[in-house]
Amino acid sequence: MPRILIVEDDTDINNSTAEYLRRQGCTCAQAFSGTEGRLLWQAGGIDLLLVDLMLPGLSGSELIGEIRKTSRTPVIVLSAKAELSDKVELLGLGADDYLTKPYQLEELWARILVQLRHASAVPAQTLLRYRDWTLNPEEMTLTATGQPVSLTAHEFKIVELLVSQPKRVFTKQQIYKAVWQEEYAVEDKTITVHISNIRAKLRPSGTDGYIQTVWGIGFKLAEARVEPGRYARPKRT
Repeated sequence: MPRILIVEDDTDINNSTAEYLRRQGCTCAQAFSGTEGRLLWQAGGIDLLLVDLMLPGLSGSELIGEIRKTSRTPVIVLSAKAELSDKVELLGLGADDYLTKPYQLEELWARILVQLRHASAVPAQTLLRYRDWTLNPEEMTLTATGQPVSLTAHEFKIVELLVSQPKRVFTKQQIYKAVWQEEYAVEDKTITVHISNIRAKLRPSGTDGYIQTVWGIGFKLAEARVEPGRYARPKRT
């Protein structure tokens, strides 16, 4: 059952398209602005997007550009613009197909099936799992105890790095160099701030204690159960 995100500010078009696709067996998420579409996309689990160009908040082209930074999920543009130059521009930006309004729902469905077949032919990215976390490196999404966690690109890469070697202690310098591809300044608080933000976003799932501070060294993933909000300190002697 494919999950399709419809990003269209025309209520009638959005609702009629969603109703038709549900009859075909799809699950539909509906957004009526580019900003709302981005939020639903970031929540994860989308198999294909239908995107209008002229959207309030964030334009369709800007939304596609953001998606293509991290994912190859199929995108079909739905727009009243019929000029060849517009189609060429959108396909160059990363859209997989382009359908001019008004369109027939049967043709839209046929194009969706083509894109889903193409996507299924591509080997799926291996998911990374650690206890109650599931990471999708291709889509840069994290779920914790089944709940989507909205991370920035740098935050996700930090978590991905820790999960890749869960028993290893990473220094701040090692994390910074791996994520930012730059040398770390000794007094820079970037890593500390990012770890704090990640923990705050994980707190609702009760998994913020998975990231353990190794005092005087850096960070690692906790092997034993750690209560949310409590971090292991070395015993005083």
